[in-house]
Amino acid sequence: MFYHLLKHVFLGPLLRLLFRPRIEGLENIPAEGAAIVAGNHLSFSDHFLMPAILARRITFLAKAEYFTGPGLKGRLTAAFFRSAGQIPVDRSGKNAGQAALREGLGVLAKGELLGIYPEGTRSHDGRLYKGKVGVAAMALGAGVPVIPCAMVGTFEIQPPGQKIPNIRRVTIRFGEPLDFSRYAGMERERAVLRAVTDEIMYAILGLSGQEYVDRYAAEVKAEEEEARKKARRATR
Repeated sequence: MFYHLLKHVFLGPLLRLLFRPRIEGLENIPAEGAAIVAGNHLSFSDHFLMPAILARRITFLAKAEYFTGPGLKGRLTAAFFRSAGQIPVDRSGKNAGQAALREGLGVLAKGELLGIYPEGTRSHDGRLYKGKVGVAAMALGAGVPVIPCAMVGTFEIQPPGQKIPNIRRVTIRFGEPLDFSRYAGMERERAVLRAVTDEIMYAILGLSGQEYVDRYAAEVKAEEEEARKKARRATR
């Protein structure tokens, strides 16, 4: 019940009023049945803007840190994300990928929409990074279509580190569903998973117009952070 109050009464109308999202390709979202919506990830605001404009409920796999914060703020944040239909996934350790896969397949088995950010983390510089193959494993394992999605302008309204978003218009584009039934039964083949993931990322790129980087975002972030640390040590 809280999910629907949040979407239709409290947060949803406010987001639509403030950011006046332009919606393109909404007809590509199926009216019923399981499907994956795979999008770029530019801002914390993405978690709320896309669900606010969809008629159907969509469940995202969210990092477990959103659910484990300390104190009153942490408990309120966890309650908010759970009420908004988010599922916590521990991204640390060798079994993290399997946990995410299991949770995602559970959502799809119920005939629902699953939201995924294949990059695995927010883009820190507005570019589109290489996708992780979990999205392909879920699509092939569940036998469902993938709808590519591009958030345009959300990096500018709330770049990394900015808590209060800027008020400006954004665009949300949905592409035509991608059918991977030709790969049925091949979800354990690494080359197939890579090919499917790259096809999904190429479709997102075509919608977003971002610069593409053929590397994982987390790796680039880590390298840049290490370079900053070295630079600080050198100036001491």
